[in-house]
This record gives sequence, C-alpha cells and structure tokens, in this order.
Amino acid sequence: MTRGERNNNPGNIRGNSSFIWQGQTGLDPDGFVIFDNVINGLRALGKLLCNYQTHHGLTTIRTMINRWAPPSENDTGAYVNAVAADCGVDPDVLFGLHDQHNLSMIIAAIVRHENGTQPYDQSTIGAAAYAAMAQWT
Repeated sequence: MTRGERNNNPGNIRGNSSFIWQGQTGLDPDGFVIFDNVINGLRALGKLLCNYQTHHGLTTIRTMINRWAPPSENDTGAYVNAVAADCGVDPDVLFGLHDQHNLSMIIAAIVRHENGTQPYDQSTIGAAAYAAMAQWT
C-alpha cells in the first residue's frame, strides 16, 4: 500500500501549518496530510486544482502540474506528459476545471501518477470532484 493510500491522501498533499483541510486528522512523519477518509483526500486534491485556476490563472495541464509537482522535487516534464496522456489532451491547451468530467479526469491521472496505480473507482473520484466543485472558493 502506498503512502497516499495509507494516509487517505492519494495526491500526497503536504501539510501547511496555516491551513487545516476538511477531514484532516494529522500529518505523517514526512509532513504529508492524513485524512479521515479517501473522499476528503480526493476532495482536497480537487480543491487545490480548482484554486490553481481561480486564484492563480493556471489553465493548462502543464501549468497546473508545474505548480503541483515542481521540478525541484519531481521529473515534472514526465509528470505533465503522463497526466496529459491520461486526460487525452495536449498539455498546453485550455483544460477548464469548472466541468466535473475534466476535474475527475485530472484527479484520476494525478492519483495514478502519485501512487503508480489507480486504487479508486470512477464513482469515488466523481463524488470527490463534485464535493470540490460544490465548495469552490
């Protein structure tokens, strides 16, 4: 089982001392958020991505993944290409997240890349995407 699965945090979101996520129960020894259930973990991933568009103007997979997985910590180019391929789009075209289908696709692609597998069914990911969009700030 991957860290993302153990922590109910399949996006491997790092903790932030100035913010507590819905359903956050703590941090693991490496500073990754632990959620009470996977829906809250997936919801947080969706919320971050939505906020990238709303508050930071990031509208392509390339710009979102460059923020999500910076080159200082990741092979960001490979990450961008994997997520774009999973979503079936060019990494440099507009990829709006005000659409539950698009948000679900990018959440699923990030989870697959972060964990090396996709442990969650589409209905779980869709429910989390809906929750993220319903509470869009």
